[in-house]
Amino acid sequence: MNQITIEKRIEGVGIGLHKGEPIKLVLEPLESDMGVVFYRSDLGVSFKAEPKNVINTQMATVLGSKDGYVSTIEHLMSAISAYGIDNIRVVLDANEVPVMDGSAMAFCMLLDEAGIRKLDKKKKILSIKKPVEVRMGNKFVKIEPSKDFKFDYTIKFDNPVIGTQNFVFDFSKKNFIEQIAKARTFGFLKDVQMLRSKNLALGGSLDNAVVIDENRILNPEGLRFENEFVRHKILDAIGDLALLGLPMIGKYTAYAGSHELNHKLTLDILSSKENYEILTLDGEKSVEYAKAFA
Repeated sequence: MNQITIEKRIEGVGIGLHKGEPIKLVLEPLESDMGVVFYRSDLGVSFKAEPKNVINTQMATVLGSKDGYVSTIEHLMSAISAYGIDNIRVVLDANEVPVMDGSAMAFCMLLDEAGIRKLDKKKKILSIKKPVEVRMGNKFVKIEPSKDFKFDYTIKFDNPVIGTQNFVFDFSKKNFIEQIAKARTFGFLKDVQMLRSKNLALGGSLDNAVVIDENRILNPEGLRFENEFVRHKILDAIGDLALLGLPMIGKYTAYAGSHELNHKLTLDILSSKENYEILTLDGEKSVEYAKAFA
């Protein structure tokens, strides 16, 4: 099985979640072994999507350096990962990826339109060899060996609308589109008001997020899934783990996970060769793996 990129350049425009201004997004093909690269066209600087370039995980996953940054990359990274794309350049004219409708579905549609092109080099994957876990109090994320890429995620909020939710997701492109991609980001009304007082979340609205009051959902159309909240957390986790730079084989489990915990997990995985091995996909392994992206 060979590495892949997109067939053609594709453009889109959307609102930035924090600045509330239109942002132009361009996806461009890249050659083998280039990975996912974010390029700020307004600054002329690039950031490769890898853990060492993550500079903030407070409210989103942020790539950057002293020359600039790109925020809220996780939803786009999630779609890129689900489509099995190894090499792609993401061009932006501002400091964040547009929020679109708060899910990954718009990015899936852009990738569908861009198409897929096979490259000349074999695909490589990162296979987990031993369990790695990161904890903060009672919150944790962990990865352990598995023959598949699987997610078992639990969230618990002291809010009657969310409460405790669990979802187990078997990773594949088809399952991602049907079960995960449409799940929107969410937030609480009191937090939105606080963020706006700091000139943040200026682009946030009921069109691109599920907003929750003390005991009800404010979006008139309601939820897309009964457990949309935990599904969106899986969407985020897929995007955060995509920063490992290679597709991964392993079982991910989380309780009240976060961008920060996911980032620490990627750093811990890569900290020792005892935690993982890199496999080149050919022969029977290639056929099995390809089924996930059919």
